[in-house]
Amino acid sequence: VFKVKEETPAGRYLKSRGVEADNLTSFGARRGSAEVMTRGTFYNPRLANLLMDGKVGPWTRHLPSGDVLEVYDAAKRYVDEGKDTVVIAGAEYGTGSSRDWAAKGTKLLGIKAVIAKSFERIHRSNLAGMGVAPLAFLPGEGAAELGITGLERFSIELPVDFRPGCQVEV
Repeated sequence: VFKVKEETPAGRYLKSRGVEADNLTSFGARRGSAEVMTRGTFYNPRLANLLMDGKVGPWTRHLPSGDVLEVYDAAKRYVDEGKDTVVIAGAEYGTGSSRDWAAKGTKLLGIKAVIAKSFERIHRSNLAGMGVAPLAFLPGEGAAELGITGLERFSIELPVDFRPGCQVEV
């Protein structure tokens, strides 16, 4: 469980509410606050985002501006712009996450789908329960194999009978 730091979106939010730096505590201690936990979603100092050219941590690149932002700030900007977002991920997506908040935070960040090589079983179910489509690449495929860079625009049409194992055209 990560400590809430002053310079993060969650830390800035808490400070704006009068919380002193010594009392920011951890995300685990603030699980009851949707505002804090949403700002902490994808806040992992080891997060590897291929849009970041080797920069590790809770960062992403806003497109098309190219601005480097923390994931929460970029997600908020996309929501404000009325743009849906998709996460492209590797294998075992969701492993080691705080399962309920990993799915809730993803939904509250405005993410509509996660396309991964594979999912941690419970996290996949939690995403679906939150209305985020957990989509898996076909066997042997993934972002690297298909040449996906993260700069693409995706269109996803979920079938009326959307269910585990069905084919979805992306």
